[in-house]
Amino acid sequence: MKSAVETLNPTRVRLTVEVPFEELKPSLDAAYRKINQQVQVPGFRKGKIPSRIIDQRFGRGAVLEEAVNDALPKFYSEAVTEGDISPLGQPEVDITELKDNELLTFTAEVDIRPEIEVPDYSGIEVTVDAVEVTDEDVDSAVERLRERFASSSVVERAAADGDEVKIDLEARVDGEVLEDGVATGVSYTVGSGRMLDGLDEAVTGLEAGATATFTSELKGGSHAGREAEVTVRVESVSARELPELDDDFAQLASEFDTLAELRDDSRGRLAEEKKYQQATEAQEKVLDALLELVEVPIPQKLLADEVETRKHNLEHHQLAQLGMDLDAYLSLQEKTREEFEDELKEQAEKGIRTQFVLDEIAKREQLGVSQEELTEHLMRRAQSSGMGPDQFAKAVVEGGQVQMLVGEVRRGKALATVVESVTVKDSNGEPVHLDDEEDEAETATAAADESTGAGTQAEDTAKAGD
Repeated sequence: MKSAVETLNPTRVRLTVEVPFEELKPSLDAAYRKINQQVQVPGFRKGKIPSRIIDQRFGRGAVLEEAVNDALPKFYSEAVTEGDISPLGQPEVDITELKDNELLTFTAEVDIRPEIEVPDYSGIEVTVDAVEVTDEDVDSAVERLRERFASSSVVERAAADGDEVKIDLEARVDGEVLEDGVATGVSYTVGSGRMLDGLDEAVTGLEAGATATFTSELKGGSHAGREAEVTVRVESVSARELPELDDDFAQLASEFDTLAELRDDSRGRLAEEKKYQQATEAQEKVLDALLELVEVPIPQKLLADEVETRKHNLEHHQLAQLGMDLDAYLSLQEKTREEFEDELKEQAEKGIRTQFVLDEIAKREQLGVSQEELTEHLMRRAQSSGMGPDQFAKAVVEGGQVQMLVGEVRRGKALATVVESVTVKDSNGEPVHLDDEEDEAETATAAADESTGAGTQAEDTAKAGD
């Protein structure tokens, strides 16, 4: 077999492959055996039909077609290895010549990873928010904890801001009650703004047994994005009572004896959360600065496939779970389909560029992935998918997605390597040191995943195998 590589552009090549007929003979023999098992000819036992009879009855062309289809993947793979290329996706194959007992010639066009040069990035400087926990931050955290321990009791008065009400809802569109637009016995906190726009205003001032009607845009269901006439009936009104902020509350809500100790613990937890947010912000900004330094040609077919994959995941997984279609989603987002497509393309382009650049850095730095690192990443992916680790791991293995997860971890480590070599300062001008290597690698992997859109395919594969 002989092969040649022709570069069509920085991201696409054409392989031309010539195969002497004798190298096709194993596949030709296999084709005769396969046809032998599938057909019957009077006077011959199944599987014992001579080749010349098969040629006479079914045509030599049918045998050759079967043989070529069987052999092409092997010869293509050998040509890829011989040409030392890294193909992306499936090739477009064209058989240009097939001479019986002489020669098979075919071409294969395929996208490839572009060769990219990553320049010195040590001069990158980014600024992130300083880690500052104010007394107001602590007050808010303690208040949220306090609300979790609130009690409520039914009152004989009109509903007011902060009350808990039990309500029935009925939504109509064009005068028709929606099948999925009726809900009874729903608990709702007045003033929370967590359901339909206009609901807070409608229930405020209503006593038990009273009703009100208002117009609102539906946020989910079969008519998401449509204006609906909603009738709300209040079943009961309950006043919420918050516990006193004292040492007794601290003992009730935590393992601490005093309110001061509880506040100190809350301050420490908030500082850790903000440090994590700061690390994520640093990695995202460093990644953006890195991408600005590198020119990355984008394979157009790969880009088209990535855009379609992201659109499919949004429509058939994220929106489907909300009972919403794409038109309703666009209405809520106040975007045209063209704006949505442009945004999706931009995200896909950044994802592909991120993957190529970080893969190149990982290769240059010879970064590997240990079993422990892969396991930790898999556990995180399982948690985000809402599946158990064993169930998720089984589905990923069966779906052939293990190497994809390995790639995600390597890219996270590559980004962490870049962050370590650049200058990161906070908004006060102080240097930021991301000292915990394990946490840094975890947040870097998350930042890289967010940019590339990684993880969705693994989670979709896992759910499909559920």
